[in-house]
Order: sequence, then structure tokens, then C-alpha cells
Amino acid sequence: MNASLGYGCQYFRSVCIVSGMLVLTQLLGACASGGTAPSSDFAVEVITPSDESELRRRARIRLELSSNYFEAGQTAIALDEVKQALVADSSYADAYNLRGLIYLRLNDFVQAEDSFQRALSLRPSDPNVLHNYGWLLCQQQKYPEADKNFIRALGIPVYQSKSKTWMARGLCQSRSGQLIEAEQSLLKAYELDTSNPVVGYNLALLLFRQDDRKRAQFYIRRLNNTEFANAESLWLGIKVEHALNDSLALQQLAGQLRKRFPDSREWGAFERGAFNE
Repeated sequence: MNASLGYGCQYFRSVCIVSGMLVLTQLLGACASGGTAPSSDFAVEVITPSDESELRRRARIRLELSSNYFEAGQTAIALDEVKQALVADSSYADAYNLRGLIYLRLNDFVQAEDSFQRALSLRPSDPNVLHNYGWLLCQQQKYPEADKNFIRALGIPVYQSKSKTWMARGLCQSRSGQLIEAEQSLLKAYELDTSNPVVGYNLALLLFRQDDRKRAQFYIRRLNNTEFANAESLWLGIKVEHALNDSLALQQLAGQLRKRFPDSREWGAFERGAFNE
């Protein structure tokens, strides 16, 4: 996995899923290892019991169970429940979307792609499905195709989770070597959601790798001053301060890293003085 995704995936596993649905409650999509329950971002009308057929009601209950198991990390049970949801109602786009996320977590890209394509055949302009499908394509290094799906999702006016898709687009652009474009996408994601630690970390990391140390310092300091600071963010902060020759700030961060994460890989790297890792 690309190093720039490490913090993001760790964060999303610990507080959700990522991810649209993203966004496992935020990225339903930004990590290949995570996922979430169907999002309401694209809802255009309120569905009441009288609108729902008996088949759809049974499928919805199965989908809710699947989502709960998925978020709890019980992937096999989640897959079985979503399969039963589709047996009850084979036209349920949300079920195909969640099935795609489950297969994405299992690294079964063929089945994940089939699931997202089926969801889009039923609901072509669902931004959450477009986001998730775009992220799948990014994992397969199909960068132009991934970007097309991100752009489509971002172009849907009612979409309420655009920050997650800007983030996913930026991470994908970074993977493909489009660093200028990646910076602009991550800045847009940060503008929409300044409190998202995954965005803040990856933006700081990208800037640091481009030797834009002062700006990297700004973003990583903001993150490390929040409750979301972790071993990865503290270690990046240490490397930034080391590059800027700020020994006081470096020692303060090192103290936090040693105290909070003494058994971490990052603390081991600090003890070795491996600032270029």
C-alpha cells in the first residue's frame, strides 16, 4: 500500500469505515480495507412504509444487518447477509453497493467491480456508488477511469460528502504521479472539511515530499494539536521539524511519541535516527 494511505486507512478502521458511505462513515471509500453502510446523500424523497414492498422491506432488513456486521469487521457474515438481501430483491442498488465494498475489503476486485457496475445500472447517478467505484479503479491503477468517476460524483449538486471524494481523488492522483493535481484536490478536501485528520495528514505528507516544508509544518502541526494525532502523524511532524531544524518542537513531539506509542514502528525509527524513512 502506498505510504500516503497508511494514516488514512488506520484512521478509518478505528473510527468507522472510511469510508462514502466513505464514507465508511466518511470515506466509504478512501481505504480499500474499509467500508460503510449505505449513505443517505443521494436520497431524493422520503420513503415511508406504504412505499416499500414486502420484498424490499425484507431486503432492507438484511442490508441493515449486513452493514452492522461489516462495520464490526465480521466480513463473512456481512457478505452472507447482503447476498440474502439480493435474493429477496435483486433490484436493490444499495445492496450491490455494499456488496462491492465487502468484496473490496476482501481484495476481490472482479466481484467488487461487478457489484458496483450493477448498482450503477440501477442508479447511474448515485454519487456514493460512483465514489466507491472510482476508488476500486484506483486500486487497480486505472487512474483515468477512476478520475472520471470521481468527477461525475463531484458534479452531482445534491451530493453532501464531496470532501471525501476530493480526498480520494487527491490520493489517487498522488499515486499516479500527478502531484500538482493531487495537492489541489487535497486542498479542496481540506477546505470542505478542515477537521478530517486523513486529509490533513496526507496533505502535509505530500507537501513534505515536495520539500514545501513550511506549509507541511502548518498542516501537520494543526493535526498533532488535536485528539486525532497518532504515531504516524507525530512521526511526520518530527521529520518536518527535523528538516526545519526546530529542535525544541522536535523534542516535544518525540516526547509525545515515546509516551503514547512506545512500541510503535515510528518510535523505533526515531531511536535509530531514521529521518529519511
